[in-house]
Amino acid sequence: MTTIRQRREIKVAEAYEDNQSQEEEEEELERQLLNIYSGKGLWKILSFTIGGTIGLCIGFLTCVYLATLHENDLWFSNIKEVEREISFRTECGLYYSYYKQMLQAPTISKGLHGLIYDNKTESMRTINILERMNIYQEVFLSILYRVLPIQTYLEPVYFYIYTLFGLQAMYVTALYVTSWLLSGTWLSGLLAALWYVINRIDTTRVEFTIPLRENWALPFFAVQIAAITYLLRPHLQPLCERLTLLAVFISTFLFSLTWQFNQFMMLMQALVLFILDCLNMLPTTKVTWLYVIQVTSLLLVCVLQFFNSMILGSLLISFNLSVLIARKFQKNLKTGSFLNRLWKLLFHLALVLCLTIFLNSFIKQFLNLKSDEHIFKFLKAKFGFGATRDFDANLYLCEEAFGLLPFNTLERLSHTLLFYAYMFVLSIMVIVAVVVALRNLSDSTTIQSMHNKGKCTILLKPGTAYNLMHSILFGCLAFSTMRMKYLWTSHMCVFASFGLCSSDIWELLLKLVHLYTPKRMKMMRYSVPVLILIYLCYKFWPGMMAELSELREFYDPDTVELMNWIKSNTPSKAVFAGSMQLLAGVKLCTGRTLTNHPHYEDKGLRERTKEVYQIYAKRSPEEVYSLLRSFGTDYVILEDSICYERRHNRGCRLRDLLDIANGHVMDGPGENDPDLKPAKHPRFCEEIKRNLPSYSAHFTRVFQNKTFHVYKLSRHK
Repeated sequence: MTTIRQRREIKVAEAYEDNQSQEEEEEELERQLLNIYSGKGLWKILSFTIGGTIGLCIGFLTCVYLATLHENDLWFSNIKEVEREISFRTECGLYYSYYKQMLQAPTISKGLHGLIYDNKTESMRTINILERMNIYQEVFLSILYRVLPIQTYLEPVYFYIYTLFGLQAMYVTALYVTSWLLSGTWLSGLLAALWYVINRIDTTRVEFTIPLRENWALPFFAVQIAAITYLLRPHLQPLCERLTLLAVFISTFLFSLTWQFNQFMMLMQALVLFILDCLNMLPTTKVTWLYVIQVTSLLLVCVLQFFNSMILGSLLISFNLSVLIARKFQKNLKTGSFLNRLWKLLFHLALVLCLTIFLNSFIKQFLNLKSDEHIFKFLKAKFGFGATRDFDANLYLCEEAFGLLPFNTLERLSHTLLFYAYMFVLSIMVIVAVVVALRNLSDSTTIQSMHNKGKCTILLKPGTAYNLMHSILFGCLAFSTMRMKYLWTSHMCVFASFGLCSSDIWELLLKLVHLYTPKRMKMMRYSVPVLILIYLCYKFWPGMMAELSELREFYDPDTVELMNWIKSNTPSKAVFAGSMQLLAGVKLCTGRTLTNHPHYEDKGLRERTKEVYQIYAKRSPEEVYSLLRSFGTDYVILEDSICYERRHNRGCRLRDLLDIANGHVMDGPGENDPDLKPAKHPRFCEEIKRNLPSYSAHFTRVFQNKTFHVYKLSRHK
């Protein structure tokens, strides 16, 4: 009898839902007709036109602003080509080198062949660059430049950087649209865009790291969030829903294609969808579509990257498949009493977690995948699950970008009122979300409880719930890893501006203090953001104008001298060893073959880099020579800034990481682990400069300036 009674109640509830939905659609249609008849429809069209124009204009102005700052900072239009290329530092130079390589190839097909069978990025190896790295954007851009009739009046480097700044225009416009969709007014989008620009130091780094993968990917991620926000609106027309799903798919695919860390970002997004779906805050059908889109996008990228095993072994694919499988076993998750549903959800969570671990372990073992093991070692050590002497993990742990979010970031965000506004909106929405979650977990099988739930969830729309949880999880990610703050801070602008322009939030607050009237609500909704806009313009406009008038010039004579010497005095097939960051510039500026490079996602490359870096460790000249020659090295570049590094504290200098990994005592005053022993040999990078016979037998100095020392390796039979 219990089962029969429960099914009847569900059917009654479903019937109630259908009737309610039909009545709501009829009421909405009547309302629209009345609005058009009364002239409100014309006002909406006018407001949409004005808001859309402002959104496009502010995106374009942001693009021009960032491009001007880049030009003023480097005097990019006046410096030499080698200086322009050196300005693309570290991995940025490596990525840009493939764009340059494609343009220099006799034909497009030969250029692609050179990337698929590349033997200059890693000496004594032929690797597929398209498989290893996310450089399809460089390939596409190089083909576009060759095809379009623009070569006579636009240099290749400008075509490249203008494309990136153009994507920033799309980025800001997407943030503008998301805030507009959430709040219902374009004023919110204007405030979000202005906050993004004013907090430029913490929202983007495109002006000084142009080719970085995140600068390609984040604009598509912002478009995806805007499309998901629109998709989660109730009562979308079927055609409109299909077009929105297409927009979500295209933006997700492009985001996945352009950044190697895509799977980790989308895993956070999948967790957002999972949590909200379990709490009945999102429509399950749409959530399922989003899961499928994520997996499909990753698999397509996997095919384009020649079945890159790191993608197949991603946690995202395992998690999404586990969620879909677990649903098949638990079909009645959203029925029953509060305690009953809570136990079901806990069991569902445990089932998904176990399935994810099992699937991921099976896939990695089957594919013998070890490319991402350094990330898990890093995470394990970072969150206090035991110290590690692993060189790769410590290399990440010691970088400021992978440390905790500095407190001064919040101080800067508070200075522009963004952090205060964000915390104000976040605290209100979290309280509302908790209330809604508790109501949703209560018995929802009766018409009365569903009716009450409907009243309660008016404030927390699906799109709002998604952006709230998105903001919380990505905020946690930003606090734990500073480099990921750019995902959070841009969304802070959206969420804070939405809350200040939200009629629901102001209505709730005014009702709590018994001051609610529709006029007061509208006054608060529009006056507060306008006052903040006036304050921001008054306080920060002069500083922005001063920035635009400040002129600097790129200056790095030592690196320029090194690159020019390499091009003029070494064979085109010479192999160079050195630091990852410098070698990326060597490849871009000179086209010489490298032993290692900054793209650190391959286990074999990580092992090779550690061995090359023994030039900064306490090793004998014979050992270092043997290691370098095993990679076909002809020249090695030593940098004083690494050998005598002072940027990091003791224990985090590169030479310290090598000493710990080699089991040697670190230099300088301070504690050492008891099992570390004094090295038998002095530090190679220091001792080689004395030109002792044991060193000169293997290494001959051929170039020197204030920063760099280049040694040629002797050719022993």
